[in-house]
Amino acid sequence: MKAAGSAEPARLHRRILQYKTLIAAMLGTAIALAGAVAGAQESATEPVPSLPQVDDQRIVFPAAVSQGALVFGKVPAGSEVDYAGRKLRPTGYGTVVFGVGRDQTGPLAVEVVRADGSRAQTTILVTPRDWPLERIDGVPPKTVDPPPDIAARIEREQAEVVAARLRDDDRADFAQAFAWPLQGRISGRFGNARSYNGKPGSGHSGMDIAAPAGTAVKAPAAGIVTFAAPALYLTGGTLLIDHGHGVSSNFLHLSRIDVKIGDRVEQGQVIAAVGATGRATGPHLHWGMNWFDVRVDPLLVLERNEQR
Repeated sequence: MKAAGSAEPARLHRRILQYKTLIAAMLGTAIALAGAVAGAQESATEPVPSLPQVDDQRIVFPAAVSQGALVFGKVPAGSEVDYAGRKLRPTGYGTVVFGVGRDQTGPLAVEVVRADGSRAQTTILVTPRDWPLERIDGVPPKTVDPPPDIAARIEREQAEVVAARLRDDDRADFAQAFAWPLQGRISGRFGNARSYNGKPGSGHSGMDIAAPAGTAVKAPAAGIVTFAAPALYLTGGTLLIDHGHGVSSNFLHLSRIDVKIGDRVEQGQVIAAVGATGRATGPHLHWGMNWFDVRVDPLLVLERNEQR
C-alpha cells in the first residue's frame, strides 16, 4: 500500500508537466499565426504597382458594310482620319463614325495618320441591297405636284432642316446603343423606291413605324434638339436630335412636340407623339437618321446592338 501511495504524486507531477508543455505549444502556435496575419495585412496595404500602359496602334474597321450603314471604327489616340474628303474627329476613346449612303458603291478608303506620323489606309467593301418599290396612294395631290408657291415653301423648309443636320458637336452620344423610339410594326423601310399616287418619288429616307395617333415617341439616344417645327408642309410635325459628330435623328408627321430647340434629351425620354401630319395617309412615326447630309438606315443601327 505504501509503494502505491508513493507512486501517485509522481504520476500527478508528470501530468502537470505534460499540460504545461501543451499550453506552451498552443501559445507558440497562436503567436505565430498572429504574426502571419499581421504580415499579410501589412503586405495588403502596400501599393500595388500599376501595369504598364499599352500603346495601342491598331486601326479597326469592318471589312464590309451595307448600303445605308452607319460605320464605326477605332483608331489610335491622336490620329487624323480622312474619309470622302472629310476629316473625321476621333472621340477620346479613338472611335470614329461615318455614314454610307443608299446608293454608295465601294470600295471605301479611310486614311489614317497616327500621332507618330505613320500612315495607313483601310479599304471597306460595300454590300449592295435590293430596293423594292412601295406604292403610296391616297396622299394629298398638292404634296405630290405642289403649285409654285407651295413648292417654294417646301424648298425653304427643307433648307432649314438640311442646315440643322450640318451641326458637328464634339459629343459621343452616337456611340451608345440606340433603342427603338416606340414599339410597332415596320410599315415602311429605309431606301425602298416609292411612288406617290402613281408618280415615282425618291427612295424612302427613313423607317416608318405604325402606331396609333398620340403614342409617345421616346429619344432613341441622348442628344441636343436642333430643330422643332409643328407644321412643315411635307413632313408635318418635325423634330431633329443631334447625337454628335454629325449623327442625327429626325422624327416626322408628329401630332405633338414636347421639347424645344436647345434642350438636351436623354435616351428613353418622351419627346413627341405619333401623328399623321404632312404627307401621310395614316398615323405612324417616320424615324430617319443622318450622318451630315448622308441618310442612313435606323434599322441597321439597331441591329448593330445585337452584334456587340
